[in-house]
Amino acid sequence: MVHWLPPRTVLAALLAVTLVAGCGILRRAHRVPDDLIPVFQAAATAYGILTPAQLAAQARVESRFNAQAVSHAGARGIMQFLPSTWEAFGLDGDDDGVADPMNPRDAILSAAYYESRLAEQVAHLPGDRVSLILAAYNAGPDTVRLAGGIPDIAETRAYVTQVRDWAEAFSDQL
Repeated sequence: MVHWLPPRTVLAALLAVTLVAGCGILRRAHRVPDDLIPVFQAAATAYGILTPAQLAAQARVESRFNAQAVSHAGARGIMQFLPSTWEAFGLDGDDDGVADPMNPRDAILSAAYYESRLAEQVAHLPGDRVSLILAAYNAGPDTVRLAGGIPDIAETRAYVTQVRDWAEAFSDQL
């Protein structure tokens, strides 16, 4: 006698086996793309503000590592630069003659550079330096300065926490 199992039960069992077997379906979402690891490392070395894991965490939170991401506000690329910010801080990270926010090599180096400028703008504020820089990246340096630290904006507070959490998760890779 054959007993048929409901499709949901079979699917749940397959998912459990996949996870236990470690085939990596879910694990990949928690990894920095291999081709970007040296880019994050080089950008962190060039500006020395955030670690490679912190820069990678920003890319994960900003765009889920999607170089073609465009937000409803018009922010573009893996590091989600607004056009005005890109105009002021965009760099040609791969030396191809074009600074493009949709090019991860340009955007990651530009984010590290921008954060070096943000670090100067929030240096006089009390609190954790990295958290202040992340808050300024998310909410803008003027908002952080006017608040005297991390502003009481739910999105910004969540952003700082998420980047810190992802940085911890990525620290074994970078």
